[in-house]
Amino acid sequence: MTHRSSEEITRNIYRVEIPLPGMPLKSVNSYAIKGPGHHLVVDCGLRRKECLDAMHAGLESLGIHLAETDFFITHFHVDHLGLVSDLAAKTATIYLNRSDAGHVKQPTGHGAFEAGFPPEEMDQVAQAHPGSKYGPQMPLPFAFPEDGQVIRLGGHEFRCVAVPGHSYGHLCLYEEEEKVLLAGDHLLREITPSIQAWPENWDSLDHWNPLQEYLMSLDRTADLDVALVLPGHGRIFNDMKARIGELKEHHARRAKEVLTILKGGPRTAYQLASEMSWDIADDSFSLFPIHQKWFATGEAIAHLIYLEEMGKVSREKTGENKFLWKA
Repeated sequence: MTHRSSEEITRNIYRVEIPLPGMPLKSVNSYAIKGPGHHLVVDCGLRRKECLDAMHAGLESLGIHLAETDFFITHFHVDHLGLVSDLAAKTATIYLNRSDAGHVKQPTGHGAFEAGFPPEEMDQVAQAHPGSKYGPQMPLPFAFPEDGQVIRLGGHEFRCVAVPGHSYGHLCLYEEEEKVLLAGDHLLREITPSIQAWPENWDSLDHWNPLQEYLMSLDRTADLDVALVLPGHGRIFNDMKARIGELKEHHARRAKEVLTILKGGPRTAYQLASEMSWDIADDSFSLFPIHQKWFATGEAIAHLIYLEEMGKVSREKTGENKFLWKA
């Protein structure tokens, strides 16, 4: 794939497309905001050479020097965070919300057994996860931006907007004057943002309901006056409220699908995911790469928790310490 080094989106805001080799998403959108003598890069790609080369080419084309650049990471997923340890100068500020910063760690495959993963697949989970291969070099000196905090740069005032759901504490940047939203993975045009849950404690399910949080965050975003959405992946778009409606409808259909499947009998989350519909070229679950099975099962768990909180499904623990869900 051929990538342009950079393109101007609006005054002093540029997109640098960073390739994601071998990943279904193909690339991540990094945004560079130029200021007089100081700059900000929003999201940055995986910690691998292809991403580093693309970032260097993009910033060089804009005359941006890393010694004068801070970084804003919308959320902790490795395709947005991984490269920052190779880019940030010692004097750089690296913004990442506090909730996500507490979860920057190597994936362990925790919870795979309780979710019903077959034993022969469990050992592959952590090794296959992109976070195991391309995560940042830690520790990193994160600064913790708060909801409502304003970052001033390049003639713009960017307000941090908390939109938990896709991650624990996902933050967007909203520029009210030009009605621009740097959305990270909260809003994507071509695909539905992944909403996953992997409880640290399956007996309690941690009392976190990511799908409910995400739906509430969509409502909060809909209240903003936005003319242009700059997403973390895919094309830039301007029909934000229509897209929010589509995303809500998608999750309503997904929840209905989960209930329909469970009416056929109890399932583990893994079994449920194997019967759900996925927008993937090869839709045979048995042929999914292991990391895609992990993501799909995490999405199934998020919908199960959402429905459990509504009283529409329940779960029980088997003698094998797996959880079965029933409608």
